[in-house]
Amino acid sequence: MASPEIDALTAALARLPGLGPRSARRAVLHLLKRRETGLTPLIAALQTVAARLATCEVCGNVDTANPCQVCSDPRRDPTALCVVEEVADLWALDRARLFGGRYHVLGGRLSALDGVGPGDLSIEALIARVAVGGIDEVVLAMNVTLEGQTTMHYVADRLADLPVRVTQLAHGMPVGGELDYLDEGTLAQALRARRPIT
Repeated sequence: MASPEIDALTAALARLPGLGPRSARRAVLHLLKRRETGLTPLIAALQTVAARLATCEVCGNVDTANPCQVCSDPRRDPTALCVVEEVADLWALDRARLFGGRYHVLGGRLSALDGVGPGDLSIEALIARVAVGGIDEVVLAMNVTLEGQTTMHYVADRLADLPVRVTQLAHGMPVGGELDYLDEGTLAQALRARRPIT
C-alpha cells in the first residue's frame, strides 16, 4: 500500500498516453528508487516547463518561447508553409529535418461527429497569414483519415482564391496512418512526392 501522495502521482502518470496503471506504478517505483537522478530532475523540468509554457501566436506550436523557436529561426524559408492538424504532427515532421519552411497548426481536424467545425480550428488565422503575402507554397500535411482529408479539402478550397501554390503530401502514406507514428523514411518520401491538390 502506498501513501495517498504516491497514489496521486501514480494516477497522474496513468493518465498519460501509453501508460496504464501498471506502467505508471513501475515508473513511480523507478523514480522513487532513483530520487536524485530521476525524480528530482523530472520535478525541476516539469516546473520549468509549466512556468514558461506558451502557445506560439504565429503558428500554434507549443514551446517555452513566443514566438516559438521554429517561427523565430531566420534560417527557415518564409515562403513555404506546412499546415498540420496537431503539434505532434509538427514535431514529427520537424524531427525528420526534411522541411525547411515554417508551420501552421490547425489545432485539430473537422469532424461532424465530434462537433468540430471550421470555427473551432485556426483556419481563419491561416487564411490571414497567407493573405498577407510572401508565401509561395502551402503544404497541407493532414493525416490520411476521413476527417483529415475532409479538413485538407476544406482548407484547399479556402486557399483557392489566394495567389499561392497548394500541395499535399504524397499518398504513399498508409490510409488511416498518422504523421506522429510514421518513420522518417516514409515522411521523407511523402514530402518529396507532394503534388497539387486536384
